Amino acid sequence: MNATSDIFAIPLEDEAYLVYAPLHGVAFAAKKGLVAALSEVVSGEGGDESVVALAREAILLGQPRLPITQKRGSPSPTEVTLFLTTACNLRCTYCYASAGDSPATYMTMDVAKRGIDFVIGNARREGAPFAGVNYHGGGEPSVHWNLMTESLAYARKRAGDLKVIAAAAGNGVFTDRQIDWMIANLNGGMSLSFDGLPEAHDKHRPTIRGTGSSDRVMHTMSRFTDAGYHYAVRVTVTAEQIPLLPDSIEFILSRFTPMRVQVEPAYQLGRHEGRADAETEEFITAYREAQSRAARFGHELVYSAARVGTLTNHFCGVTQDNFCLSPSGNVSACFEAFSEENPFADVFFYGSPGPGGYTFDMDALDRLRGLGVEHRPFCNGCFAKWNCAGDCYHKSLATNGRGEFAGSQRCHITRELVKDQLLTRIAESGGLIWRDGQERKPCAIHGGKNE
Repeated sequence: MNATSDIFAIPLEDEAYLVYAPLHGVAFAAKKGLVAALSEVVSGEGGDESVVALAREAILLGQPRLPITQKRGSPSPTEVTLFLTTACNLRCTYCYASAGDSPATYMTMDVAKRGIDFVIGNARREGAPFAGVNYHGGGEPSVHWNLMTESLAYARKRAGDLKVIAAAAGNGVFTDRQIDWMIANLNGGMSLSFDGLPEAHDKHRPTIRGTGSSDRVMHTMSRFTDAGYHYAVRVTVTAEQIPLLPDSIEFILSRFTPMRVQVEPAYQLGRHEGRADAETEEFITAYREAQSRAARFGHELVYSAARVGTLTNHFCGVTQDNFCLSPSGNVSACFEAFSEENPFADVFFYGSPGPGGYTFDMDALDRLRGLGVEHRPFCNGCFAKWNCAGDCYHKSLATNGRGEFAGSQRCHITRELVKDQLLTRIAESGGLIWRDGQERKPCAIHGGKNE
């Protein structure tokens, strides 16, 4: 409709359009004639009074506020993510980190303490409500169990009356003793990798001995479910298992109670590099059916770049001073750049241990801070721009190299799923107009004059 004002008319069927104004927080369906009339009004060319009134009612004529923020100055993070180890007890066929293929590295307590001390000091100085300690990395954090438990105990003791929120991402192959500890201590929740149907999961997520791991992960989820524990599930879909996705989602939601289920096509990184691409039309079709199944259980599936209701110029913490420590203690902004051996380590690593905590390469950090979606020419004119915020920068480097971002098949997936989310929200708002974050009310836009 008018790309300069970020108001878009997205073609549907039978000359119908989805009108989406992300910066105005509005979406509705309209016929071709109404879209043309609205375009004239929004462009300042005048128009029928009823159309002008509609544009005002839909808040299309106000000045939108761009959702652009950018960090400045020396970083002062109040959360740390510890990449405890590159070792893993699984050998997943699509592991982006190829965990287990190279000699494992392990973080020391001194490295963990330095990072924890730094964020707790920042949190106290800035009056933050809590300090965050997260566990992630290119391996399975729970494999380095003693450091995981001892570092969190240290953080809570060091914080005193300052609250510590701890969370982790893991593969779910835990002992009951570990599960007990997680329920009692990881108050920020746990994200588990589980691919749904046991035959789908076991084919791609075997243990180090080559046996299936689904029974172990389901035991963990059952324990979490019984305890009312806050956890999420991440489902990774390979090309050959796309047809199984709807059944996998139904399998998960009919047996367990995750707070969130995220679905992503397998990335062509690490062990999966060069394999069949799952970022296809078939994935979109299967995702839609899986979403229909999920809705029966009161769930909306999550796809990381399709985020209606979120307006931002940042996809993730890479552009927001993410503070992650490699096993050797250097600072990375990216969960996927967990090691100095990563091919894009020079892009994402921006700090090292130094006097007073850390020494930061401000040129490297400011380059990362400047990677907001507003600086990506390819994204201009895309209706999903402020929802996906340019998607994952590490994956764009892997896809396009170090040149200017030129898009990928994920862009098409994102646009289709954002469109689906908008249509769902319009339907839930009575089929008329959806306003983001506002009280839903009817809006008469489907009269005879809309043809």
